[in-house]
Amino acid sequence: MKILVLGGDGYLGWPTAMYLANRDHDVTVVDNFARRLWDHEIGASSLIPILSLQERVNLWKDLGKKPINMQVGDITDKAFIDQVFTATQPQAIVHYGEHRSAPFSMLSHRHAVITQVNNVVGTLNILFAMRDIVPEAHLVKLGTMGEYGTPNIDIEEGFIEIHHNGRSDVLPYPKQAGSFYHLSKVHDSNNIMMVCRAWGLRSTDLNQGVVYGVHTEEAALHPGLATRFDYDDVWGTVLNRYCVQAAINHPLTVYGKGGQTRGFLDIRDTLQCVELAIKNPAEMGEYRVFNQFTEQFLVRELAEKVAEAATKLGWDPIIENVTNPRFELEEHYYNAKHTQLMDLGLEPYYLSETLIDGLLATVRDHADQVNRRLLYPGHSWKQGMLEEPEDR
Repeated sequence: MKILVLGGDGYLGWPTAMYLANRDHDVTVVDNFARRLWDHEIGASSLIPILSLQERVNLWKDLGKKPINMQVGDITDKAFIDQVFTATQPQAIVHYGEHRSAPFSMLSHRHAVITQVNNVVGTLNILFAMRDIVPEAHLVKLGTMGEYGTPNIDIEEGFIEIHHNGRSDVLPYPKQAGSFYHLSKVHDSNNIMMVCRAWGLRSTDLNQGVVYGVHTEEAALHPGLATRFDYDDVWGTVLNRYCVQAAINHPLTVYGKGGQTRGFLDIRDTLQCVELAIKNPAEMGEYRVFNQFTEQFLVRELAEKVAEAATKLGWDPIIENVTNPRFELEEHYYNAKHTQLMDLGLEPYYLSETLIDGLLATVRDHADQVNRRLLYPGHSWKQGMLEEPEDR
C-alpha cells in the first residue's frame, strides 16, 4: 500500500515507517522537526543520541531496505499538505503529526496555543486533503486514553450505550480532558467523527496509553536507526523517568500519592496495532475507536516494579513522593476496555518480559548522558515555574 506517516521523525513515527517499509509498503514520512526545536527550548534531549531524519532515511536505504521517502514541511500549511497528498496518493495515512506532551501544553499561554493550533489545525488540513484528493483513503489517527479522563464508571471503546427517559442511543463516550493537549485530541476526535459522517470518510482513532521501549526488529539492524528516549519532566514518560532515576541512584519521583492509574504498552505493540488497523480498515463513512494499551498500572506500583527489577541488577533504588505538579485525581477508579485490537490479533508484549533486558539495560548503557536537572518537575500546571530543589 501507499502509506503516509505524518510525524515520521518522532518517537513512534520513525519506528512505524521502518516497520511498514520492511513489510513492503510504499512509505513516505512527513515532518517539520518542530519536536527537536522544542527540546532545545526546554534544554532537554533524547537519552539515546539520534541521527537526523535525513541520515536515518539514507542509512535505511544503504542497508538494502525498501527506500523510505521524505517530505519536509508543516501540516498546518494547507498548500503543503495538498501537495503531499497529490504527489503520494496515499491509501492509508498514519497520523502522528501532533505534539504529545500534556506538560508542554500547560507551560504557558503560548504553549497552549501552539498545542491547539498544531494539533487541531493540522488535522483539519489532513481531513480536507482527504476529502478533496484521496476520499477513499483510511486515516489511522493516534489519539490518547487521556481524552476520557478518570470517570467513576468503566471506560468503553469510544462509544457508550445511554438509556434516558425510556429511550436509548449509542453516543460518544463523555470526555474529561485534563490538559490543553488532551483537549486538542478531543477536538480532533469530534472533527474526524463529524467529517466521516458528513463526507463519507473513514478513520480509526487509536486511543493510546503510555508507550515504553525503543527496541524493535528494525532498530536492531543498526545503532543509527534508533528512536528517541525521553525522560525529562516535560516530554518524558513516567516509566522512562523511573528507569533513568534507578540507573543513576536518584530517587524514583512518584507524583503525589501515586494512586493514578494509566494504561501502558510496549512500542512493538504500537507497531502491531497500527498494522492491524491498516489491514482491517474502517468502512467508508465509519469512525471507530480502539483503546490501545495492554496493561494498567498505578504509578506507585510502576515505581515499585522498577525498584524491584533494579535491585535484581544490584542497584539500590529508593522511592520518593514529590508534590504533584499536575491537575489530576491521585486516587480514582479506572477500568478501561481494550478488546477490539486483541480481537483483530494483537499479540502483546508485557512489561515483566522487557523491563530488565529492555528498558533498564538501555538506560544503564547511557547513564552518563543523564541530565539530573530534568528529573524533578520544573513547572506546576496551576502556578507556573517551580523552585528548584536544593540538591539538583
